[in-house]
Amino acid sequence: MSAAPPSSEEELPTPVIQNRRWIPRLVWLVPIVAAAIGISLLIKNWENAGPQISISFLSGEGVQVGKTLIKYRDVTVGHVSAVGLSADHQTVVVSADLLKDTASLLNADTQFWIVRPRIGVGSVSGLDTLLSGVYIGMKTGTATSRERQFVGLENPPALSHGPRGRELELHAARAGSLGIGAPVYFRQFQVGRVIDENLLPDGSTRVTVFVEAPYDNFVKPVTRFWNASGIDVKLGADGLSVQTESLAAVIAGGLAFDDGPTEAVPAGSAPSEFTLYKNETEAMAPPDGEPQYVRMRFAQSLRGLEVGAPVEFVGVNIGSVIAVDLGYQPQDRSFPVIVTAKVYPRRMGDAYEVLTAQGKTENDETMAAFVGTMVNRGLRAQPRSQSLLTGKLYIALDFLPASPHAAFDASIRPLELPTVNGTFQELEANVGRLIKKVNDLPLEQIAADLHTDLTDLHETLSELHGRVLPSAVDTLSALHNTLDSAGRTLDVESPLQRGLTDTLSETRSTLQAVHELADYLDRHPDALLRGRRPQKMPHRPAPLSSDARP
Repeated sequence: MSAAPPSSEEELPTPVIQNRRWIPRLVWLVPIVAAAIGISLLIKNWENAGPQISISFLSGEGVQVGKTLIKYRDVTVGHVSAVGLSADHQTVVVSADLLKDTASLLNADTQFWIVRPRIGVGSVSGLDTLLSGVYIGMKTGTATSRERQFVGLENPPALSHGPRGRELELHAARAGSLGIGAPVYFRQFQVGRVIDENLLPDGSTRVTVFVEAPYDNFVKPVTRFWNASGIDVKLGADGLSVQTESLAAVIAGGLAFDDGPTEAVPAGSAPSEFTLYKNETEAMAPPDGEPQYVRMRFAQSLRGLEVGAPVEFVGVNIGSVIAVDLGYQPQDRSFPVIVTAKVYPRRMGDAYEVLTAQGKTENDETMAAFVGTMVNRGLRAQPRSQSLLTGKLYIALDFLPASPHAAFDASIRPLELPTVNGTFQELEANVGRLIKKVNDLPLEQIAADLHTDLTDLHETLSELHGRVLPSAVDTLSALHNTLDSAGRTLDVESPLQRGLTDTLSETRSTLQAVHELADYLDRHPDALLRGRRPQKMPHRPAPLSSDARP
C-alpha cells in the first residue's frame, strides 16, 4: 500500500537570503594576540641574534645539540645548534649560536676546546662536567681580523690564569719532565705555573710560565730560572745533602727562580724572555760567556773518558768534553785519541781579566796568544782518574814544568794543546808488574813447606800435651806441697821455731863472752902465762851519818 503524493498546497517554502554585516567575535582575539607576540619575539630575536660560528674537532664526544654550552670565563655566551661531519669525514663540525655581545671576541686567533674532567698532579679541573656534561671553552685572541670558522683544540690552551701577573718565556735545550700546570717557585713558595710549552724549529724548547701578581715584582733583569724537578742529592764534606722544592715538583716537575749572582743591572724593566738552566748550581754560576774550542791528541788509551767529562784548569772546572774520536797518523801508523773540548775563558777568573786587559777583546788571536804563553810555561793536558771505583776520567790542564818541550801552532783552529800521558797508566803498569812478581813466586812449594812445618808443629804440640804437660802438673803439685810444709815449719808456734830461737840466744851470749875475752887479752897479753888478774872490788862510799845530813 503506497502513500498518496502530496498536494501542491503542501509544498515547502522558498528560502529568502538576507545580506547582513559581519561582526568579529571575541574568540578570534586569542590567535591574533599570539601571532602578534610571536612576530614581536621573532623581531626581537632577529635584533638580538649573535653571530653563528662553526668549530672543527677531531672528536665530538659528549657534545649535544641544544645542551652543550659555549662559555667564556665560566659565563655562558652561546650554545651548540648543530653537530655534523665535515665533507671529508675526517673531523666533526660543531655549529654554535652566540650572543650578540660576543661578536667582538671572535678574533682570528680565538681558541675553542671541549672542557672535560682533567686530573693532574698539580691541579684538578672540569669536575663539574661530570654532572652537567661537557661544554666548549673559549679564549679570545689579540688579532684584529674577525673569523667565523675555527679549528678546535684537543687540549686546553694556556688559559688558566687571571689578568694580573706576567707571562714569561723560558728557553732551554731540553724541557725535562715539565708539563703544563707544573708549579713555579720563588724560594720554595709557589707563585705561578707553567701554561704552555713548545718545540722550536731548531730543536730547543720554549716554556711559557705565568707568575701571579704581586709576585711578578720579584722577576728582575738578574733573575735566574732553573729546572727544580726531582730531588737534588749531593755528597760532600758535610755529608749527604738532599734538596727539593715540593712533592709535586718531584712527581710532575717544576721551576724555580731567584736573584742571580751580583752583576751590573741593565737599565729598564725586566725582560720577558729568560734562559732556563738545568739546575740551581748552573743557574747561580757566574756568566760563562762565549765558549772556545780546543783539541787534544793523546797517544794512549782513554777508556773511561766520556762525552761530558769535565775539563779542569788547575782544579777549576772550565769546560767539558764534547767529542772523543780516533785519529790516524801515517808517519808511524798509530791511532791517537783526539779529544775535543769546549772551555769557557770567563771561568778562569783573573786569568780572563789578564786576557782582556789593556783594551784587548776576546777573539781567536788573543786567545791563541794567551794559550801559547801558558804552553811555554808548561801547560799540558793530562787525563786523570775521577774515581778508582768507577774508572771515569777527566781532562786536567795543569802546569808541568818537567814535561818535554812541545811546539804550539797558534794558527791551527781549533787550538791544539800539547798532552802528556796520565799517571793512571803508570799505576796500571806498576800493578801489572806487582801481579807478575806475585805470579812468579813458588806459591805451591811455599804452601807444601808450610804444610810440612804445620804438621811437625802439630806433632810437637801433641807430644807436649801428652807427656810434658802431665809431668809438669805433677812437679808443680809437689812444689806446692813442699812450700806448704815449709810454711808450717816456719810457723812461730812450732817446736823447731822455738829451738832455733833458744839456739840463737845462746850463740849470741857465747859470741859476747868471746868478744870480752878477746878484748881482755888485747889489754893484758901476759894473762896467757900468768892467768887472769884478780879484779879489785870498787870502794863503796860510807853512808852519811844523820848529823852530816842537811
